[in-house]
Amino acid sequence: MHSKTPVEGPVEPQHLAVRLESALQAWQIRRSLAKGYVRTVLPYTGYGSTSWIRVLGRVVLSKPVRDDGPETLKTLREGIRGWRNFMSPPIRYATVTVEVAGESHRVSADRGGVIDVRIPVQLPAGTNTVRLTSDSSATVESTVFVFPDDAEFGVVSDIDDTVMVTALPRPLLAAWNTFVVDEHARNATPGMSVMMERVTQQHQGAPVLYLSTGAWNVAPTLTRFLSRNLYPAGPLLLTDWGPTLDRWFRSGVEHKRSSLARLAREFPNIKWLLVGDDGQHDEAIYSEFSRTHPDNVLAVAIRQLSVGEAVLAGGRSSDTADRSSGAPWIYAPDGAGIAEKLEHLGILRSDHAAIPEVPDAGEVATENS
Repeated sequence: MHSKTPVEGPVEPQHLAVRLESALQAWQIRRSLAKGYVRTVLPYTGYGSTSWIRVLGRVVLSKPVRDDGPETLKTLREGIRGWRNFMSPPIRYATVTVEVAGESHRVSADRGGVIDVRIPVQLPAGTNTVRLTSDSSATVESTVFVFPDDAEFGVVSDIDDTVMVTALPRPLLAAWNTFVVDEHARNATPGMSVMMERVTQQHQGAPVLYLSTGAWNVAPTLTRFLSRNLYPAGPLLLTDWGPTLDRWFRSGVEHKRSSLARLAREFPNIKWLLVGDDGQHDEAIYSEFSRTHPDNVLAVAIRQLSVGEAVLAGGRSSDTADRSSGAPWIYAPDGAGIAEKLEHLGILRSDHAAIPEVPDAGEVATENS
């Protein structure tokens, strides 16, 4: 195997919020080590092309499990459930060994213990597996979806209020995601999984990614929810909680903007179907991306929230989105309505022919009801 040397972690900044977070994490680590907790790698689903992959995961201290038997397998497969996701201290700048295609790459996690690295490697399109280890931790396997080189169509979907309805005020949503242990407590948006499955069935090999402002801590729960409700499998693009170098809290809006821009750079030939809702920021984010990357947007599908959902979400967006980029916009309250309008655009249909040219936005009436 070939080995690569990790990059040393940056010098810890002295921002007040960072100092407070560092002190809390240092206390958590001392307490966890005193309890006999061990280093654990939590693997997240990655993606890439046939010449590189993006490997995602997180390194934390967690309660040890037996070396054999179903308990160990369950923990490695499902991660750490519920509030323990947020109380398990991360191992900042942890050195991680990534084994893929007969090569070993040593990489570093960030200050939040998050592994997010791009590795050059030759892999076939489809589902691939990589192995992750951090020092004395158990070796875990992570799935990586390698998109075909000739892919020209893909789906990026929001999660909260788009594919999943929590029916809670936004200020309580984070606490709900923290303390609810079981994904059964979440409700799937009617018809949305059927619509997404139809899209992927008619466009075999099309990438599907789920973009959310949620924290990496809830990735195992969201993955189980999507699988249980028969959504197409795909990587989660989440963020990390806590302060940045210059602010107390990370910006969820900026996370979505930068993630979309990254996808445009990584896959310049793919046109994306962007799926979101009208409960605050998705319309503005998708509008901006459509304007700055018109060649990367096939259409925008917005789920309309009910009156009650809009109240809980903090209201609807101001509906000032700029739709002049040329990509058509469609609106519907559920997956069935969106599917019907995708049929009108030619993105969904009964045969498996190539995607036809999508009409200009001026030729498609924007429907808001």
